[in-house]
Amino acid sequence: MEKSSLPIAEEPRSPVASSSWKQRGLRAALLTLIGGLAFYNGLSGDAVHHIGSIVRGGHKHDSSGTKHQCSQVPALWPSQDAKLQDAYDFLFTPQFENASIARLSGAVQVRTESFDDLGKVGEDKRWDVFYPFHDYLEATFPRIHKELKVENVNTHGLVYTWQGSDASKKPVVLMAHQDVVPVDPDTVDSWTHPPWSGYYDGEQIWGRGASDCKNQLIGTLETLEVLLEAGYEPKRTIVLSFGFDEESSGREGAGHLAPFLLERYGKDGVAALVDEGMGYTEAFGRGFAVPGVAEKGYTDVDITVRTPGGHSSVPRDHTSIGILSEIITLIESQQYPTYLDGENPFLGLLQCSAQHAPDFPKKLKKLLGSHSTGGKQACSKKHHDKLAIEVAKINPLAKYLMQTSQAVDLIHGGTKTNALPETAVATVNHRINIGDQPETVYYHLAQILKPLAKKYNLTLHAFDGETAAYNSISLSPRHTVLRTAPVTPTGTDTVTPYAVLSGTIRALHGEDTIVAPAIMTGNTDTRYYWNLTRHIFRFGPGYIKETASDLGNIHTVDESIAVTNHLKVVRWFTLFLRNIDEAQFADE
Repeated sequence: MEKSSLPIAEEPRSPVASSSWKQRGLRAALLTLIGGLAFYNGLSGDAVHHIGSIVRGGHKHDSSGTKHQCSQVPALWPSQDAKLQDAYDFLFTPQFENASIARLSGAVQVRTESFDDLGKVGEDKRWDVFYPFHDYLEATFPRIHKELKVENVNTHGLVYTWQGSDASKKPVVLMAHQDVVPVDPDTVDSWTHPPWSGYYDGEQIWGRGASDCKNQLIGTLETLEVLLEAGYEPKRTIVLSFGFDEESSGREGAGHLAPFLLERYGKDGVAALVDEGMGYTEAFGRGFAVPGVAEKGYTDVDITVRTPGGHSSVPRDHTSIGILSEIITLIESQQYPTYLDGENPFLGLLQCSAQHAPDFPKKLKKLLGSHSTGGKQACSKKHHDKLAIEVAKINPLAKYLMQTSQAVDLIHGGTKTNALPETAVATVNHRINIGDQPETVYYHLAQILKPLAKKYNLTLHAFDGETAAYNSISLSPRHTVLRTAPVTPTGTDTVTPYAVLSGTIRALHGEDTIVAPAIMTGNTDTRYYWNLTRHIFRFGPGYIKETASDLGNIHTVDESIAVTNHLKVVRWFTLFLRNIDEAQFADE
């Protein structure tokens, strides 16, 4: 098996004498697993399973321990077809590899940065960078642009439609975004290869967007081009939906694309949707594929302290900035509880690890067995979830999969060194845990700030919408407020989109790979598509993470992707589209 492939599960390792080394090993394993949650070889000799053989159970929660809580579907291969098999085999040739390198490299060379302060499309000229990118796509994928329906939504959003022959089958939607994070000019000299070069060094393609996420965009287009050339005729309609401002907000791109598709296909009118997200990782001696089936919620809260101004030579004991500093200290000392709600996919991931990973800690397995389960009541005592607390002890990063996080990201106040600040403002970013709501955050902040407002004789305006005057503290949410995303069903008692996704993963990577549900701490463009389908998967087939530091340098210096990983994107989507085309779901 190739070096970049997931290794076969190891036998349980011998006990380590030093408990500190053992703890470090557990921490490293969890870090590897959690790190994969933020962001082959044809038929060979394996048994061939088709749609009818994938029903196998699914992820179940019960109080009897971890047994049978993470059933796996067998590897799923599409029906035999000589021409399509030839097309799939072509994906493993040097000819296709060289062409694919050129296509992705060329895409990286077209700068498509998006900025937080962009104005409306048609008004801000910085949006114009997408015109040459569209020209590049049309020149690079001529057959797609000739034979499929291509539509522009809000000028730069792209929708490709390959109409299926069976109107009773719901469409499948594949997503990616055209934009990339800006490159800080001060860091350009720190790059091993220039950030817009698309340089290929024999193993990696370097440049901004190489792994986030022009690789997935180019990979899906390559998939369609290959299938078109093979004469493939899908029964199920295939839709590609490419936004262009995911890195800044998604409002102009996905915010228009989702309503466009919703009007065309209706509520729950799509069978499944796949966007960027998790990929493959290794932990506790086992390889995992971890498609994101949920996202945390989101809210930013502005905290504004208003006090009278005056000359700095005769200050009050506490200025608005001083009081705000105390507020920030108080907020950071009052963390949200760490707990695992029964609907949190991370609980399913832990159960899969306990059942299938040889090195999973015995203490965690015991706590899993005694952890009350069953929907939202999985842990009614949020402050006493022993399992969640123990996981967070092993690796503090893990708590953000089980806790509403808070981060004071912005602060400003004052206008001059000799003038007392009349206003000081801090913005606190929150990523909301499964089981919590935005109202949880608002209530928490109001409660902990009441005593402080009383201490300084200030009026507290907590989310009341009133215009505050001097001697006050006001709390107000910013415009973007998201509840936690609906959790995608992960059952496989019948033929389901999750079963098809899982079976396709195990076909490409082998049945030693365990597919487990996961939660994303950040938000993707899928936030706009919730009404289109219940079956949303945030999954990056080319995101193969072998070490804790192997993140592709997304959003930073030296972003790159291994060509072997990019090729897996095309192979996976080729199998997935054929598999889901053959599937018949219960609601169709």
